[in-house]
Amino acid sequence: MTTTSGKTWLITGASSGIGLALAEAALRAGERVVGTARRTGRFEALRTRYGDRLLPVEHDVRETAAAAGVVQRALEVFGRVDVLVNNAGAGQVGAAEEITDGQLRDMLGQHLFGPAAYVRAVLPHLRERGSGAIVQMSSQGGRRSFPAVGSYSAGKFALEGWSEALAGEVAPFGIRVLIVEPSRFRTEFNASEVLGTAAPDPSYDAVTGAVRANMAEADGIQEGDPQRGASVIRQVLDAPDAPLRLPLGAEAVRNLRQAYAYSLGDVEKWARASESADFPGLPPAVRAF
Repeated sequence: MTTTSGKTWLITGASSGIGLALAEAALRAGERVVGTARRTGRFEALRTRYGDRLLPVEHDVRETAAAAGVVQRALEVFGRVDVLVNNAGAGQVGAAEEITDGQLRDMLGQHLFGPAAYVRAVLPHLRERGSGAIVQMSSQGGRRSFPAVGSYSAGKFALEGWSEALAGEVAPFGIRVLIVEPSRFRTEFNASEVLGTAAPDPSYDAVTGAVRANMAEADGIQEGDPQRGASVIRQVLDAPDAPLRLPLGAEAVRNLRQAYAYSLGDVEKWARASESADFPGLPPAVRAF
């Protein structure tokens, strides 16, 4: 089946959480979805309800060489991709000294290199059409970190910095980038079989113990509703004045307000000392952005 009308979404990690909610919202609206997951059997219920408008593709986002094939498959079946949603990923808990190189690379693989591969694969198509959107699912932890989540935040901070530059690069081609920063949503994120944990070092129990417990205890009682979150994302994507970054959920709004205020306070407090590091008497720098 090849079609050139209507909207087609490519959503990684579309079998659960906000990715699933976005897929369901698109399908209910009569749109089409290419959904990736490590196990495509998880799409059976959606396939039963929506048939060929859902194309399940088995893919682990860390297998970056295969991303171009997923995009090509979407174009072969549906003829177009309008929205890429880089949603796949998982959390990880552990202090910096506890996290191994492999565990840190895994976070970067899921949250930076995987999304980057999909963006590179889909951009030629979006540029040719002169339209489209890229949704990068980050986290409030992509702007504000705290003990025990440094490796997770490293991947999300990297994604946000990369995506902010991307937004400026693709805007002249009519392509929009939206970075979504959710707080806690009622997904599998906090489930024991999904949330990664480093082998604990007792030296850090007093620092990270409460965080570990809180992350585990949150499973199943998170205040964020994935369906409502998906609706907000769709609403913002349709807005002509859409922001680059979208905090999602009341906790994200509250925490990011505090984080921005705290950072701005530090800038203002130390501005005179910071400015004194320049050669005296030179004009302000002129940049191309």
